[in-house]
Parts: sequence; structure tokens; C-alpha cells
Amino acid sequence: MAKWLDDAIFYEIYPQSFKDSNADGIGDFQGIISKLDYIKDLGCNALWINPCFLSPFGDAGYDVADYYTIAPRYGTNEDARELFEEVHKREMHILLDLVPGHTSVEHKWFKESMKPEKNEYTDRYIWTDSIWEAPEDMGSLRGISDRDGSCALNFFSSQPALNYGYYKITRPWQMSPEDEGPKATLEEMKNVMRFWLTMGCDGFRVDMAGSLVKQDEDGKGTIALWKKVRSFLDEEFPEAAMVSEWGEPDKSLQGGFHMDFLLHFGPSHYNDLFRCEHPYFNKEGKGDISEFAAKYKENYEKSEKKGLICIPSGNHDMGRLSYLLDEEDMKIAFAFLLSMPGAPFIYYGDEIGMRYLENLTSVEGGYNRTGSRSPMQWDDGVNAGFSCAAKEKLYIRQDESADRPTVQKQQVDEDSLYHEIKKLIKIRQSHKALQSKGEIDFVYARKETYPFAYMRSAAEEKILVILNPSNREEEFQCDLELKEHIYSYGGEVKEKGGSIVVPACSANFVLLRSEK
Repeated sequence: MAKWLDDAIFYEIYPQSFKDSNADGIGDFQGIISKLDYIKDLGCNALWINPCFLSPFGDAGYDVADYYTIAPRYGTNEDARELFEEVHKREMHILLDLVPGHTSVEHKWFKESMKPEKNEYTDRYIWTDSIWEAPEDMGSLRGISDRDGSCALNFFSSQPALNYGYYKITRPWQMSPEDEGPKATLEEMKNVMRFWLTMGCDGFRVDMAGSLVKQDEDGKGTIALWKKVRSFLDEEFPEAAMVSEWGEPDKSLQGGFHMDFLLHFGPSHYNDLFRCEHPYFNKEGKGDISEFAAKYKENYEKSEKKGLICIPSGNHDMGRLSYLLDEEDMKIAFAFLLSMPGAPFIYYGDEIGMRYLENLTSVEGGYNRTGSRSPMQWDDGVNAGFSCAAKEKLYIRQDESADRPTVQKQQVDEDSLYHEIKKLIKIRQSHKALQSKGEIDFVYARKETYPFAYMRSAAEEKILVILNPSNREEEFQCDLELKEHIYSYGGEVKEKGGSIVVPACSANFVLLRSEK
């Protein structure tokens, strides 16, 4: 099922910031269609589109007002169908961003649920019995209608939580996932999925996938819920791919997801790599890879060595990769991202080193995230080729620096980050061991020490990946016999007795003969 995920390399598109085709200052579907050849030429064969449904955009589209209608700023449902078709013509695939945990307060379901008279939407959301009682451990809306009760929130006050039930029931108003209200919510979400899969999308990246059933400490209720979804998909859409924003692959894979998305919060130590005081992939050489490697190995073992953990270069919720890393650092970081198991995700603009813009006024609930959502920089034309609108109409202010990176500049520079990423993608796609399902064994991942080395393997092919982001030559003991360099940046590693000598600021992929 969804075999195309085996060699998938995703490009994440924040649609309002990618390419504007009608000069209103906001990116749209026709703009995306016009750049599909660019994405394919880069080497990506799959897309993840951030939420594109009708919304008041209090949270950049993660506050859905109608799951069945494309937001007019992006086009129409017919434009969505055309996008799916154009993606498939290029032998690519596309995931939509599904937000099943909450809607906007403007959704018709919520407006109906606020009515004091019982109706089919009364239990679509989580309401307490009394205006004086708030849901435990959750924010709430209250005093907003004649209905007596407080409504649970998932995040912003504009995002009431949909009701999938409680695994552990402690209050009379809490429902079981098997009660009629939660069951109806799940059935409607299946209808949403059915609608877009029939239209032609290839699956979904699911927002906050692990949080649907409440008071579900071990995830058992939420796993059971997603198993029902998996059964529905297996019956009607067996090729549909499902990628979860969960951060616990042992749970999400049990629930029937194909891959789990590594989170930048929680216990993953993902931020240790690129976004902390001393990132590991920074030439100062003061980082620590050990805790990330230990947690990754733990999750890898828990998920039966399936290795289907997606590691993104970044996304719309975190600082840009370039904020603490220079271009040399980023080349080595991408050598890591494109040689790990699971499908890699490249956030739009990271392939050219787009910058995080500081001190921007929040746009559509972005707050400190707004600086990572600025318009794509294509060329040296008006608004860097993003839009023909007047500058003040742009969705978010653009990087106005004279030396801002653009696709045009990077494409003509053969030593650019863009070209290094293209090279790395070609190498990954030429070796099964480096793709999603190749196994991984950590060879060298010591506390506050460089380099970082791991072996990828599939069938008889074994490849040793050795990454040294630090500005020091390093050496580590290794009893593996090197055969042939298939990729080298910053100088080739050399064998020395029972050790391997690793140049400063380097990345190497080496075919292995066999263990000594």
C-alpha cells in the first residue's frame, strides 16, 4: 500500500507564500502549478500543501470553516482538481493537510452546536454541562451563546475542539469514543477524506494526529480511532498515504499511519540538531548528537525497525534552517536529512537558504513563526518573482536584503546549496540503502563529540554515512572496511589503522565491503 512512499522526497508548500498568479499578494494554486516543474527538477517527487480550505485565517488556515471548499484566495475546487492532475502528470504525489482536531468558530457545525436546542451538532464539540465548569487541562470558550456550558479549545480561542470522546471518563459530560456524538464526528471526518481522495489527492498529513481522544495518556483510544480510519482507507482507497504529526512512531504506526512526522517539541531532541544555543550542525563544534541518536534509536526499536520517521528541514512552525547555520553548515545538514530513513521533507525556500525574518508583526496567528513564512524568492524581478502586486499588498513582508538568496542566483552558481541538494537527492534515489526503508545502525554518536556516523543498509548494500560539521579534523575508531566513496563534500575520509580520519566541515557516504 502507498508504495510510492518508499522513495518519496517531499516539498512542503505554504501556499499563501509560494507563488502568486493573480497579483493579489497571496500565493495560490495556479502559482503552485506554474512551479511544479521546478520542484520536480529539484528532485522532489511529492508535495505537502499546508491547509487550503475555507477559513477566516485566524491561524493561517488551521482554523477550518468548511472542509469541502478551497479558500477563494487559493482558487476553486476546480483549481484543486487541476493541481492534482498536473502533479500526477509529472509522476508526483500530493498530500493535503488535514486538521481533524478542531475547526474555526465560524464553521457551521460550531454555530449549530452553540444552540440550546439539541440537534445533530450538539455533541460535535466538547462541551461541559455548566458555564461554571471548564474542561480539565484545556482552554475553553464560555458565555458565547445561550447554551449552558463551556466549549473546549485545542489552541487559539478561535479553535474549538471536535469531540472524539474521552478514553478516561471522569465527568458526566465526557463521552466515550463509542457514543453517538464522537462516532458521528469520526464519520464526518471520513467523509471529508473520501471527498478529497475522490477528487484526486494522494493522502493526508494529519495535524495533531495523536491528540484526538482526550485523557488518553497511553494513546490507546486514539490508536483505536485511527485503526478505524485505516480500515476505511484500506477498503476504499488502499493507495492513500497517511503521515502523522504525532512524534511517537510506535503509536502512529500502530494506528495505521505509514510514517510519523518528527516534532520540534517534546522529547525528540530534534532541536539539538539545528535550533538551539549550540546546534550540532554548526561548525563551532559545540553541539551534542547523543541524545537525539538515543531517542531516535528508542523510537526505531519501538516501531519494529521500520524507520518510518520523517525528519523535516523545517516547517511553518519553526525558525528557518539558515538562522543558526551558514551555507556550508546547511550542506552538511542536508547530507544528514537526505540520508536518514523515512521520507525527507524540504520546507519551501530551505533549498536556497531563505532567511528567518526577525521582528515582523504577526500575520494570521503566526507570531514568532511569521518570519519563517515570508514569500518565496524566485528571481531578481519585482517582489523577487513571487507576485506582481504592490509591495505593501504582499501576504508577509519579504526579505529586502540586497544579498537575499534567490532560485535564479543559486541555479547559476554550481557550488550553491541548491545544487548540493540536487546532487544529494540523486544519490539517495540511486541507492535503496539510503531510501525510506533502508535500515540504520548508529556507528558513532557520542556525547558532545564529532563526527556522527551511521550505517544504512538494504539487501547486500551497506553505506556508511560520516558527518563532521565541526571546523576540526576528527578521528574515530571503526572496524568497517571502506570500499568506495559515492558522495564527498569537504574532503574524503581516510582509513588509518583501526580508525577513520574525517576532514573538518565534511560529509561522506562510503560503500562498505564487509565487516572485518
